[in-house]
Amino acid sequence: MSAPFSIRPIAPADDAAVAGIIRAVMPEFGAGGAGFAIHDPEVDFMSHAYAAARSAYFVVERGGRVYGGGGVAPLAGGAADICELRKMYFLPTLRGLGAGRALMARCLDAARDFGFHRCYIETLTGMDAAQALYLKSGFARIDAPLGDTGHHGCNRFYLRDLD
Repeated sequence: MSAPFSIRPIAPADDAAVAGIIRAVMPEFGAGGAGFAIHDPEVDFMSHAYAAARSAYFVVERGGRVYGGGGVAPLAGGAADICELRKMYFLPTLRGLGAGRALMARCLDAARDFGFHRCYIETLTGMDAAQALYLKSGFARIDAPLGDTGHHGCNRFYLRDLD
């Protein structure tokens, strides 16, 4: 039996699908207003944004259709050895299939390959499944945000050593 999904680097043809996923999922968790990643300029052009140095974004496909994605990039305003796990979202039909765990591993491997020593994540109360994944993936909760992401709507922060 083949895997129920595949993971690959984002391509320009995926930009509209990824933007649609972000715009559908974030409001589901109360993250549609100001101060959340849904309003970042890169949302419409993820393939271009993650073509930058030390950055990668991956999509999760099923049957040739994109159902989720996530990536890593340097933490804005942070130390040079810290990356940020960014915009990791899945449509409901992909949840519960192990895609989060698999994509997390792929992102952390990319972060290590880019020479990062720590990975930062910010999220919000109510994204309980995501927070459980972060803890299972070796992240520890920290008390305050790092860097300058502009996501002042987030109220939960996590950090993981990559060494």
